Amino acid sequence: MTTLLSATALCIGRGDRRLVSDLHFALQPGDVLHLRGRNGAGKSSLIEVLVGLRPPQSGQVHRSAGDAFHWVGHRNALNPDLTLRENLDCWCALNGVPGDGIAPALDRMGLARLRLRPARTLSAGQKRRAALSRLLIARRSLWLLDEPLSGLDGEGLAVLGQLMNEHVTGEGAIVVTSHQTLPGKLPRVTVIELG
Repeated sequence: MTTLLSATALCIGRGDRRLVSDLHFALQPGDVLHLRGRNGAGKSSLIEVLVGLRPPQSGQVHRSAGDAFHWVGHRNALNPDLTLRENLDCWCALNGVPGDGIAPALDRMGLARLRLRPARTLSAGQKRRAALSRLLIARRSLWLLDEPLSGLDGEGLAVLGQLMNEHVTGEGAIVVTSHQTLPGKLPRVTVIELG
């Protein structure tokens, strides 16, 4: 089976503080890696290393050659002055993705009626759903999600749980940070407590 993401002897720090020491894992299709820990334990720093935004102190990260991935960080990456549709059109253009998946993604996320509203007028939960809608626009086997449950109401959590379940049963894999229990019924979840 193909390993989509692995870490070997991974050590991560901020400044002179060690956050993660000697972490090993291998993520295959169908796997969910749930990173838990208190604030400041290194969850977001680990995701940043896995994405490639910052180097580890030591160790290695390996992603499948040529395999594109989705990263949804703490911030929703929405221009407040653009409409929801314009934001997603820009994302598609930057990623070389056709925009024909935008309307179905917004519909699935319960945002279709808000597509022409400026992002600054959306609630925190609506902005989070908008960021997560990118997961539906382009098929990518690896999802790296930093606190994706933040700001979501019960309906939003249910939709995200469905998306995550569909993704892993469809041969995808997910790394997710969250203080909360993950929504939905996910078949293969490994929990790592940081800190």
